[in-house]
Amino acid sequence: MSNEAIIFTDGACLGNPGPGGYAAVITIAGEEQVIVGRDRSTTNNKMEMTAAIKAIEAVPQGLPIVIHSDSQYVIKGATEWLRGWKAKGWRKADGKPVLNQDLWMQMDVLMVGRKITWKWVKGHAGHPENERADRLANWEAVRAAAGAGTDSTAVEAATA
Repeated sequence: MSNEAIIFTDGACLGNPGPGGYAAVITIAGEEQVIVGRDRSTTNNKMEMTAAIKAIEAVPQGLPIVIHSDSQYVIKGATEWLRGWKAKGWRKADGKPVLNQDLWMQMDVLMVGRKITWKWVKGHAGHPENERADRLANWEAVRAAAGAGTDSTAVEAATA
């Protein structure tokens, strides 16, 4: 049994912008939780970030987290860029406003006091958990395109 949350996240978008979906597969002590959601009009980066945010929100405070993502935007944003953006008043190095600032601010608050390890995993490279998160996120994007609702989050519990 692990004393940490192991998470695989992914986001998908049919067009960019377009209908999108996100997924997070969370395993804690052998128990699995799957979180999915969708938005009728969004971007891929927003869905990637939303997957990570929803996953962090689902983990009890104090439990270490390992997040696997195929999004360099999310990984580098959380580990390298965030501190600088805040110091510059949410501006990038070129002086332009940070995109998705609302989501970055939300993630920043969620990360306070948590031990989070961010790990990049190559997308579409046959990694089973990443492929599963990808399938789920894409399915949610298809559901969003079919009019299944905006930003509805469904949570499914399953055994590992």
